[in-house]
Amino acid sequence: MPSRMRMTVITFDCADPPALAEFYRQVTGLEPHPRSSAEFAGLVGEDGGLAIGCQRVDGYEAPRWPGQSVPQQIHLDFEVDDLDEAEAMLLELGAAKPDHQPGGDRWRVFTDPAGHPFCVLTR
Repeated sequence: MPSRMRMTVITFDCADPPALAEFYRQVTGLEPHPRSSAEFAGLVGEDGGLAIGCQRVDGYEAPRWPGQSVPQQIHLDFEVDDLDEAEAMLLELGAAKPDHQPGGDRWRVFTDPAGHPFCVLTR
């Protein structure tokens, strides 16, 4: 039986990798990868854990959540202590909050500056 694989990077398509990486740097506290560029910007943790990558795609078109004309394809979930506090920070950093919020008081949906949806829920 083969050994288990370890996920190392989640990579997002986008039009502006450095800008999207900066958004996620501020959200997560991960550090910029030293070899980031205009074509691929990465973030890494101190412990060598899961990293985030942002890669330039010509003609990038943002997902249309909750519709599926351009599907979301992937989304992240983040746990926080206070939803209102997290929302204020995310909106200040450039996230958007769609009108459609299926989580009620349990979680909220946001989109990053490139349009990728992600959820924020309480611990």
